[in-house]
Amino acid sequence: MTLMPSIHDLFEQLGLENTDNGIDRFIERHKGLENSVKLEHAPFWNPSQAQFIQRALAEDAEWAEVIDQLNTRLR
Repeated sequence: MTLMPSIHDLFEQLGLENTDNGIDRFIERHKGLENSVKLEHAPFWNPSQAQFIQRALAEDAEWAEVIDQLNTRLR
């Protein structure tokens, strides 16, 4: 059985602080993303982060579910 990645795993993959406090601070700082903006086009990602998110969503990769959760929390 393969475990699905967690929000902590996603933040680590993106090179961001992946502690509970670090994740909460990131979400608080960037919360309010307009619904018309796709998550991978959000202005706070660097190019490699945006590419990772775009590719993971396009491939419906194992990361897609946790990316969708982050997307919801950022709206």
